[in-house]
Amino acid sequence: MYGLSDADLETQARARAFADELIPFEEQAEAAGGELPTARSAAHAARARELGLTATNMPAHLGGGGMTMLAQVLVQEQMGRVTNALGWVASTPPSWLPSIATPDQLDRYVRPAIRGERTECYAITEEGAGSDVSGIEATARRDGGDYLLNGVKWHVTSFNHADFAFFQAVLAGGEHAGEHAMFFVDLPSPGVAVVRTPAYSHTFSHHHPIVSFTDVAVPAANLVGAEGDGMAFAYEWFRFERLMVAARCLGAAERLVAEMTAFARDRRAGGRPIVDYGLVAGMLADSLTELFAARALTYETARGIDRGADVKTAHAQCSMAKLYSSEMAGRVADRAVQVFGGRGYMRENVAERFYRELRVERIWEGTSEIQRVIIAGQLVKRGPAALV
Repeated sequence: MYGLSDADLETQARARAFADELIPFEEQAEAAGGELPTARSAAHAARARELGLTATNMPAHLGGGGMTMLAQVLVQEQMGRVTNALGWVASTPPSWLPSIATPDQLDRYVRPAIRGERTECYAITEEGAGSDVSGIEATARRDGGDYLLNGVKWHVTSFNHADFAFFQAVLAGGEHAGEHAMFFVDLPSPGVAVVRTPAYSHTFSHHHPIVSFTDVAVPAANLVGAEGDGMAFAYEWFRFERLMVAARCLGAAERLVAEMTAFARDRRAGGRPIVDYGLVAGMLADSLTELFAARALTYETARGIDRGADVKTAHAQCSMAKLYSSEMAGRVADRAVQVFGGRGYMRENVAERFYRELRVERIWEGTSEIQRVIIAGQLVKRGPAALV
């Protein structure tokens, strides 16, 4: 099915087996605020590296997996079957970085990240700049051999696990004043402070704090690319992340379909399995049908990228994949809670956890509304044949 090669099927099976190793730890993590014992988390990360499931998006010559985009989707789809972000150990450092990193940056950041020795976070979003990153107000001002960074960033995902951040800012002064730039910021650094760490609907060990940067001095060697390049990096990052969001939503939906089907087959009401009732059967049928459609869309988008699709076409199609897959997974989770009934509202139930976890997929990496704007914009400019 889906025309997967033998190599693709092997990658998929390897990732699926690892996901099955992680699933038994979900309830323990849920009960402990998303945390597992440090030794257990380290063992999971080591296992992911051993199986070749980390840095799948990074070039092989730097020590990465060098996988096709389709293979990366297959890996992240299986990680999506696991709640509590336990599948995040199959980490994907920024694939856009090697082509523009300096030799020094390759040594200090890229290669260590590929080896699992360093972990990044993104300090991009602000209180007044979410999906529209052009609204960023944080500043970077040249000061001799350094840049001074100032701003307050929101939703800095994985800050508590990271030892460096990508900080995006508007340049203040100089030839490129008003344009965007991105910087490496080592963590901890003087002037970087957590304002507060909000509680979120999901139960992850990865926090999303609000972080302030006050006169944070970084050397000019920490500039990513050139002044004025910051937005280009953000857009490439969004394309990749949106496709991986779609992939993880496929895995979540597949797990939910399997779990609620098994329950509906065994649960009896009125002397017969509830799957015999048309209203329940309809929820199962709709869920499976939408999963099939979302998977076909996501796989084809990945294949298009592997074929060298036009970047604007790929941008729109990644938005389509994220939009449809995230909304599909949300509908499937809602149906799963309903099929499980009272059990579906218990935190020990996978449907309840996914019901909370999947809601954010329609928000981060660009809201569903932003995806619709992107898709419609490309439709008007290029016509339907260019996109579908």
